[in-house]
Amino acid sequence: MKIGILTGGGDAPGLNIAVYTLTKLLEGKHEVYAIMHGWKGVLDKEVKRVTSKDLLDFAFTGGTYIRTSRTNPFKDEARAEQFANSIKELNFDVIVAIGGDDTLSAAAEAQARGLVNAVGVPKTIDNDVWGTDYTIGFDTAVNEAVRVTESFKTTLISHERIGVVEVMGR
Repeated sequence: MKIGILTGGGDAPGLNIAVYTLTKLLEGKHEVYAIMHGWKGVLDKEVKRVTSKDLLDFAFTGGTYIRTSRTNPFKDEARAEQFANSIKELNFDVIVAIGGDDTLSAAAEAQARGLVNAVGVPKTIDNDVWGTDYTIGFDTAVNEAVRVTESFKTTLISHERIGVVEVMGR
């Protein structure tokens, strides 16, 4: 099978190792392609064949080597039509979409329209994807917030002050 992997939305530690691991598991029996810049890469037909060897140097780094975007291919019907044509041209059997609500809903819509089989891998620091216990990015977000807060606490104690820490998430 011809399988494309993309990452969409914000980046998070864990994306590169997820892409690497998927590629490592699939490459012996399937053709694996990195879809660069998320769903935008499908629209622009920006894909490249990858092996786990290509991805190894990035596997344990943050961010996403295959890039990302917040492009939603179903934002309007003209874009959806362009997306359908691109999918047909690229001829993927399956797309693995790693992302949050927007990325995963686009994957579900692509499958519902019969354009491609889609597999979603949840990634969001909010940990709010239905049906999951943990998402890629959540553990790092929580642990980094705790680490920063603990570090900040010593400064507040030293100066006999109070402080406010604001973190992302819902």
